[in-house]
Amino acid sequence: MSMEEFKSIFWWEYIHRSIGNTMMGVFVIGFAWFAIRKKFTKSMLMKALFLFVLGGLQGVIGWWMVKSGLVKNPNVSHYRLAIHLMSAFTVFAFTFWFALQLIYPKENALESDGKKLSNTTLVLFIVLIIQIIYGAFVAGLKAGMFYGTWPKMGTEWFPEDTILIEDSFIRNFLEVGAGVQFMHRTIAFLVVVCMAVLWNKSTKLKLTKQQTIGVSLLIYGIAIQFMLGILTLLYQVPVVLGVLHQTAAFFLFEACIYLLFNLNLTLRQAQDAKKIN
Repeated sequence: MSMEEFKSIFWWEYIHRSIGNTMMGVFVIGFAWFAIRKKFTKSMLMKALFLFVLGGLQGVIGWWMVKSGLVKNPNVSHYRLAIHLMSAFTVFAFTFWFALQLIYPKENALESDGKKLSNTTLVLFIVLIIQIIYGAFVAGLKAGMFYGTWPKMGTEWFPEDTILIEDSFIRNFLEVGAGVQFMHRTIAFLVVVCMAVLWNKSTKLKLTKQQTIGVSLLIYGIAIQFMLGILTLLYQVPVVLGVLHQTAAFFLFEACIYLLFNLNLTLRQAQDAKKIN
């Protein structure tokens, strides 16, 4: 890597690390402030300490990822990149869930049929996580540059000559750029199918306002994300579209957690009602 090439990535890396350090500072100062003022319940204290551990682990994983690019080539392992990304999403997931518990501690969701959406939403969430992981693979392998066409990859739906090039069948879809792009495209359709099923079910059920908002956010979010993915491919992954595509994935992840939380609220309140009766 030349000095000019290094300069082109230095500020991205520097800002990324600086934001990480700032987040840790905000957390530690906030934690100390509320602890001194005795604002924590025992449950909240344990949750805050858990988030602290997750945040520290994220920093360690970040260094582990960077270290993989300090060997022969200045490219980090796409596996470690995916782990770093998902650990960040995990930190956010728990933070957001704990925040929602403070925002909606006594929300009345007993009149909702939302529990009937729980399994479908969970399936969508799992598929979405797999898709986000493959998004990290695409970024790490620069797989978005292989085929800039849609809906076909070039002139074929499945170009074997560029996908099936490894002896291991599985590695073709984990480590070969064209294979990774094929998986990312395919799982995108699966996300849309899961969303269509969720949408169809939701129209037949009585939901709370928060649950309806969650479903609506996912419907619009997945539609926007799907279009962003197509545009990112067609324009050969410009930075702006790539960042927007990744950001939209984050908001979809957030919307899914929001819906899962509110559906879980219905389940918990129904269970509590049974115990009382």
